[in-house]
Amino acid sequence: MKIRAAVLRKRGGPLKIEPLEMEGPQEAEVLVRITASGICHTDIGFVDYRDEADDPLILGHEGAGVVEQAGKKVKSLKRGDHVVLSYQSCGSCRYCRKGRPFDCSRFFEANFGMERLDGSSAYSPSEVKGHFFGQSSFATHALATEQNAVKVPKGLPLEMLAPLGCGMQTGAGTVMNSLAVSEGKSIAVFGTGAVGLASIMASRIVGAGPVIGVDIRRSRIDLARELGATHAIDARRGRIASRISSITGSGIDFFVDTTGDPEIQGIAVQCLNPNGTGALLAGESGTDDLPEGRRTIGIIQGDAVPQVFIPYLIRLYKSGIFPYDRLIKFYELKGINRAMADSRRGAAIKPVLVM
Repeated sequence: MKIRAAVLRKRGGPLKIEPLEMEGPQEAEVLVRITASGICHTDIGFVDYRDEADDPLILGHEGAGVVEQAGKKVKSLKRGDHVVLSYQSCGSCRYCRKGRPFDCSRFFEANFGMERLDGSSAYSPSEVKGHFFGQSSFATHALATEQNAVKVPKGLPLEMLAPLGCGMQTGAGTVMNSLAVSEGKSIAVFGTGAVGLASIMASRIVGAGPVIGVDIRRSRIDLARELGATHAIDARRGRIASRISSITGSGIDFFVDTTGDPEIQGIAVQCLNPNGTGALLAGESGTDDLPEGRRTIGIIQGDAVPQVFIPYLIRLYKSGIFPYDRLIKFYELKGINRAMADSRRGAAIKPVLVM
């Protein structure tokens, strides 16, 4: 079939909308007409740091759309179903069988191998690679599987649901699943972009407190307060650790770092209370010298099972206590480069492409 996709051909872009051909679904795949796709910093990272020797690539991993075809081995999805696309897993390794697809033994190749797990590619010309996160949703159509396509109710616009597949799932899941933050526990979130703000909203939902947002942008700090932070710290003013101590009276029980900045991570670690835990969402530097009794953990997708956690987030959104729609800014597919530029400079928290 003929599709249109945003193709990355050189480091830094621009991505160009190109006509391509794509195979129909294999027996265990579904063909999804993409309605919308969120843009995540992982996508932008691939644009900014692409190796010039790499093949042209179709990115996108927060897709949402409508199933147009389903292979004969697909049991849980059918034509006409609305779906949100998330990370891919093999479905058959011991971790997947135990209900832990985020620990899938083939996670890297399933999401970053740029081909199906059987080694094939659906795209033509053959030089163009896709299957990014098992979807490549910066396109009018994508192929997915039952492992990464989540059936959702038809009552909500799909363009509102697209960010749930990665950013919102990772931020909220880090607090609710990975850290299992409980009522009354203190937490600081370093970096209040889309993932950080999802962490703050989740912290409020579980009853944590104090909930401290730390950022360098005044507008993000103000929004963090509106969405659940009890306190906010402007990192440009320095003295982050002492200001956290003055808020909590000691340190913090948990932190979430979305910045990947070694200096910030070092500060966050020093703020941890005994037996405290920090979650690292953007790298693991700056954590070599942990105070005794403290620990940090790397996070993959918030330890979330998409088929369980995404419907849960939708229920929270419909109840009004997870208003992630306040983070979204919409763009047409042809505006993808402007959307990424706006994200880089902080003018858009969660860009969403509408096909």
